[in-house]
Amino acid sequence: MSIWELPWAYFGMGAVWLTLMCFLVALPCSQLGAFLVLRRMSLVGDAISHSVLPGIVVAFLFVGDLASPWLLIGAALAGLLVTVLIEQIHQRTRIKQDSAIGIAFTTLFALGVVLMSLFLDKVHLDQQCVLEGALGDILNYDTIKVFGLDVPSPVMTMFVVAVLTICVVVLFYRVLMLSSFDAGLAASFGYKPGVVHYALMAFLSVVVVAAFQAVGAILVIALLILPAATAYLCTHSLKKMLFLSGLHALISSIAGIYIHVWTNGNQSAAVVVAGLGLFILAWLFGPADGVVIKAIHRKSTKVSEPLSGPI
Repeated sequence: MSIWELPWAYFGMGAVWLTLMCFLVALPCSQLGAFLVLRRMSLVGDAISHSVLPGIVVAFLFVGDLASPWLLIGAALAGLLVTVLIEQIHQRTRIKQDSAIGIAFTTLFALGVVLMSLFLDKVHLDQQCVLEGALGDILNYDTIKVFGLDVPSPVMTMFVVAVLTICVVVLFYRVLMLSSFDAGLAASFGYKPGVVHYALMAFLSVVVVAAFQAVGAILVIALLILPAATAYLCTHSLKKMLFLSGLHALISSIAGIYIHVWTNGNQSAAVVVAGLGLFILAWLFGPADGVVIKAIHRKSTKVSEPLSGPI
């Protein structure tokens, strides 16, 4: 058996769905993550990924269904709440933004854990699933017929989320770009950077809770940062950055399933490890900011400089 055939020998057609699920989780995270990196708000993404938990729990207490879309709404509201808390603490006190982020997200996350312990002790919404994800479980879910293929329902859910994310980025590219680079310029064009900011955070919350099933709260932050940070080291163009972020999501998803089989470890963590490998390559050899590339450029610049001084 060839080493390259291992995932397909282990999982059969399931390897396709597992890889596709990883990609459909990483793709929307990579696109939104690009704007978080540009806005220097990566830690806010971390805050949202942890603080949506109480929103999910409260929504479940009302509807009693883990598959209800109200859980996404609850997550979005919790994401907005932590964003507002961070802004209010930062703007109305002498507390710096990093400290405000730590206060807001740890408090809401702890509140979510307490609510789970009190009300959901008999419900399959355990802390380990929320923190680490349960990617392999998607193969046990009900399937949906799509062009004659039995597609696991979580894959279809993430497909809808990924397509919706791409549509939002394409439709609102101009306002997202302007508000990310220069909020004052965006306001001069009639846009409202504050509204854009909170709308982006709400949409990010929806993507994060949709990704819980696959990668959990801890690893989703890596998918929000690694692809965008890797692309940022390779280009100064936002459009190219978005494309390279998506390419990073694809390559790390495919490489992740091989690492998962070779190490017999957690697949979502394996995807992040593969993504880290790509980041290190970009850090060293990235065309825009790679350490080796910049060293070569400096050396070639010194060689080409004309000799000065008396002859």
